[in-house]
Amino acid sequence: MDEAVAIILISVAMFLGCFLLGLIPLLIKLSEKRLQFVSIFGAGLLCGTALAIVLPEGVELLEESWRVSSCSVAPAAANQNASDVGVGHQLQEEDPRSKGLPARFFIGVSLVVGFILMFLVDQISSYCSIHDPRTGMSNRTSITATLGLVIHAAADGVALGTAVASSQVTVQVVVFLAVILHKAPAAFGLVTFLMHAGLEKKQIQKHLLVFSAAAPVLSISTYFILNAS
Repeated sequence: MDEAVAIILISVAMFLGCFLLGLIPLLIKLSEKRLQFVSIFGAGLLCGTALAIVLPEGVELLEESWRVSSCSVAPAAANQNASDVGVGHQLQEEDPRSKGLPARFFIGVSLVVGFILMFLVDQISSYCSIHDPRTGMSNRTSITATLGLVIHAAADGVALGTAVASSQVTVQVVVFLAVILHKAPAAFGLVTFLMHAGLEKKQIQKHLLVFSAAAPVLSISTYFILNAS
């Protein structure tokens, strides 16, 4: 029950922090030159988030899961063949190959799948913008940017919910700090990007609301699903 309260409080704090920080560019009136500067700064934050956090996180998670699965398979094979010393030595020699495909294979596949996913998101948003006479190029690019960040925020929410379900306080704190530290700048960057794209204030607030709510909703859902199972 304490963990349930903790995940709810963490999710609410994460939502409020992300949403309020994202509102800052909307509340401050900026001239054209300053808006351009803030837009460039926001775009840099988005690119930095993608290159410095999204890709390394994905690679690290894949490598970790590969190592855990390899470690769990190795002792089982050793116990099964403990009676035969010769076979044991043979398994030890063939251990690197018995682990299956190398981690770089999964990393490469993940990058390709991620690229294809974002390409599909871009094409879908382009299709929607063509069939809506009220939207233009700016709306298309804004949908693409928001969807990409929402997908990543959802993955962060799953990671946070899993960390809380693990009952390890250190893991919970580290994951929460990691999520909030790169979600807040991403929210700021998203809003400045949408402002530069020419969207109305109400539309920007809707995009920000969806982005801010993605991680909290997924973290709470993941926690209760893991507890139920």
